[in-house]
Amino acid sequence: MGKLENGWSEMFMHLGLEDSMKSNPGNPRVLSLLSTVLERYVEANERLLETNHMKDVISIFHGSRPPSLGIQQYIDRIFKYACCSPSCFIVAHVYVERFMERNNVCLTSLSIHRLLITSIMVAAKFVDDAFFNNAYYARVGGVTTAELNKLEMEFLFGLDFRLHVSMETFQKYCSVVENEGLPIDRLIQACRVKETWPNKEDSAACPPTIAR
Repeated sequence: MGKLENGWSEMFMHLGLEDSMKSNPGNPRVLSLLSTVLERYVEANERLLETNHMKDVISIFHGSRPPSLGIQQYIDRIFKYACCSPSCFIVAHVYVERFMERNNVCLTSLSIHRLLITSIMVAAKFVDDAFFNNAYYARVGGVTTAELNKLEMEFLFGLDFRLHVSMETFQKYCSVVENEGLPIDRLIQACRVKETWPNKEDSAACPPTIAR
């Protein structure tokens, strides 16, 4: 048992989740690893949609085109300005998976950014002792306050307000991130689709959402 606890402690330190990371300046490793995992999700889902001539099911989280910031840049920006704990990014990852399992939402380049800012904000409110208000998170995420308020409510109801993350689940998702993701067939299961995939346009910062 002590051995197991030591193993998890080492993994947490390796991901940059421990307080002792103060001696290691710079972004915690969890950010780049989570970016890699999410990029794999997006690439796998978009490949599936394109090769099968299918169309993504549009949600409130979908923009009209991909933003100019990539996933890695966007996550780094949120960490830099939102000042939330590194653990929030693991918890946000859990929330996004729960949301996709319960709702008709596919993780693509059109939806990932709004899902990220919303899930990280919700995680910070649940996990951290101090956090900013929605207006501040909206500026960080490149959306309006009114839109982020709507995204938050949609997200919370989509999760059925299931925000608690057990230590067992947290450790499991740490392992997923540490190993840079899951097999591709597991990633695609979360993507429910319809016919015909539209052409993607090049991006700008956080483009308007697609009208429902």
